[in-house]
Amino acid sequence: MDKKLFQEFSPISTQAWEEIIQKDLKGADYEKKLVWKTNEGFSLQPYYRSENLKKLDYLETNPGEFPYVRGVNIDNIWEIRQDIKVKDIASTNKLAHKLIKGGVTSLGFIIENEINENDFTGLMQGINPEKIAINFISNALTGKNVSMLASYSIKNGYDTSKIAGFNDFDSLGYMLINGNTYCGDENCKCAESMLKEYGKTLSSFRLISVNAKHFKNAGSSSVQELAFGLAMGTEYLRKFINEGFTVDEIAPKLQFNFAAGTNYFIEIAKIRAARLLWAKIVEANNPKNLKSAKIFINTETSLWNKTVYDPYVNMLRSTTEAMSAILGGTNSLNVNPFDSVFADQTEFSLRIARNTQIIIKEEAHFDKVSDPGAGSYYIENITSSIVENAWKLFLEIEEKGGFVAALKEGFIQSEIEKMADKRNKDIETRREIILGTNQYPNFNEILPDIKPRELYTPKDAPRLFRPIKLYRNAEEFEKLRRATDKSGKRPLAFMLTIGNLNFRKARAQFSCNFFACAGFEVIDNNGFETIEEGLKAAQQKNADIIVLCSSDEEYASMAVEAFEKIGDKVLVIAGNPESRKELESKGITNFIHARSNVLEDLKKYQKLVGIN
Repeated sequence: MDKKLFQEFSPISTQAWEEIIQKDLKGADYEKKLVWKTNEGFSLQPYYRSENLKKLDYLETNPGEFPYVRGVNIDNIWEIRQDIKVKDIASTNKLAHKLIKGGVTSLGFIIENEINENDFTGLMQGINPEKIAINFISNALTGKNVSMLASYSIKNGYDTSKIAGFNDFDSLGYMLINGNTYCGDENCKCAESMLKEYGKTLSSFRLISVNAKHFKNAGSSSVQELAFGLAMGTEYLRKFINEGFTVDEIAPKLQFNFAAGTNYFIEIAKIRAARLLWAKIVEANNPKNLKSAKIFINTETSLWNKTVYDPYVNMLRSTTEAMSAILGGTNSLNVNPFDSVFADQTEFSLRIARNTQIIIKEEAHFDKVSDPGAGSYYIENITSSIVENAWKLFLEIEEKGGFVAALKEGFIQSEIEKMADKRNKDIETRREIILGTNQYPNFNEILPDIKPRELYTPKDAPRLFRPIKLYRNAEEFEKLRRATDKSGKRPLAFMLTIGNLNFRKARAQFSCNFFACAGFEVIDNNGFETIEEGLKAAQQKNADIIVLCSSDEEYASMAVEAFEKIGDKVLVIAGNPESRKELESKGITNFIHARSNVLEDLKKYQKLVGIN
């Protein structure tokens, strides 16, 4: 009776599990069937056990303890941040108050045109900077906004030591996306004076930004985003230490800005890995206080994977991205509005973005548990793999002389371009899915006039090296579909379904999704008794493309019959049958299947029906 439940069952060894798995695979390749080869440079096994955690020496630490993999604090409270553009001062201030009332705890002001102290006072009217974090996102890259914040706070009697937020000063990030230096100066002299003047006055305010998010928005992997971001941060440490600052003065003044993608568990692990690796980097610079090794992470929902077509799917993407960032322990989170890649901010889109976080906090209670992924065999092993691979890449950059040297050499750009090219190809062939764009599009959506925004346009100045390109992964498919929408013609793809019931239904569904990705109208059918009956129905609908949907075995005769009777219409075979070479020898050249390059094939079919 005193015997515990699990003592009644003998433990099962890993070897026993593997034997059962091999038996169930019935000779299939274990690696191909069950092991996931990630873009991060490591593979993930189909399952993990407690023995996989033995090598991890940080598991005994608690939240708030060095090396901070489990969090820099003992809680999981994060700043709910929202950024708004500063246009009219009064209306921006009014909107800021609405955001605060709606639950925002961190305000970002996007300042595109220089403002003066009177403007700043109007912008901050009624806002308590001791209670609301204030962030400046400005192309000016100067300390003027910080100066006005300090002056405003002192004048109004606020405790400047309690004023939090950050100034988006990132000279390295500017170099990265523009290919040249800001004002021709690599030495950040304005940053040096800003640190000297306001480093102690605004002791809780972060003065320098590390925009690792640029890498994610250029198509990088999460390992690359982390490694290159750490290299940027290390470059700042090295530069300012050489200028006479201590690591304890510099490290707390940095804010790392990452982008969260939809790779849920990898994004959780990335943030955990970032805390550990940055703590080790700061520790190597001999801080007097190990608390200086705490990283401050702001996470934004990625723009790289947001779409113009079927934009409400962006809400789902942003929700999972926000969840992974919070579970990973981000210090601050900014959920971009779902329509930010093609529209100006509206109160509706801002409200939806803000409430995404509030629901996660107030209804899902994500703030109540510190490091919820701790001890998970899967998440801990992903964290360890990211640590290992990001550190290896980071050291490679250090061996080249650091971030700037690697950038000028073109190494960083080349690494990102290789990954982006791979991901682009995966998107074209639907190994990587963009829901609503390259798979399961909204069949009835037509957007002839919408103008997607460029994520960033480099400044018009002589380039010292090539910048990385910020873009969205859906851009090429969207160009394809907009060409159809703007043509004024909507080609019709007609499904000639015949023969084997299961094959014809599956292939018709596949083909409808395929052609709808280019904005074509599609008509599915229950089935025809003969090829002639199907062709007659297609002619009555004035179809531009007729897609034969049947089984591989039946194509050998049916495809030939359809081709001989189709006239000037385009015939497409849904599948990749063994008889393909024989069919091609008879003039049948159009085949679509799971391994097709969807983008290139759809471009071809657009030309065939007169859309350029």
